[in-house]
Amino acid sequence: MRKVVAFALLIIEYCEILETNKKYIIANQLLKSGTSIGAHIHEAQNAESRADFIHKLKIAAKELEETKYWVTLCERSKQYENPAVLKEPFNELALILYKILSSSYKSK
Repeated sequence: MRKVVAFALLIIEYCEILETNKKYIIANQLLKSGTSIGAHIHEAQNAESRADFIHKLKIAAKELEETKYWVTLCERSKQYENPAVLKEPFNELALILYKILSSSYKSK
């Protein structure tokens, strides 16, 4: 849980930089998707069943992929602050989330 909270905090900090540079639309989209990953993972911890647990983690994975899209746009645009600080934490979080999902499917 610490990693997902730390990632959300990095997202918030990066989005504040975007907002300072008047990049409001991307900042808003990235803020929503980047912080909702952790919300869905937290919600999965109180799932009503294994199927509910997997479903909530799949939603978190979708949000992770959306976040990747927005970060990629920022990374490739010359007018946006480089999001390099997000890369390593993103990759770590992705590995953990996909490993949990993979293990959950196998133990069905």
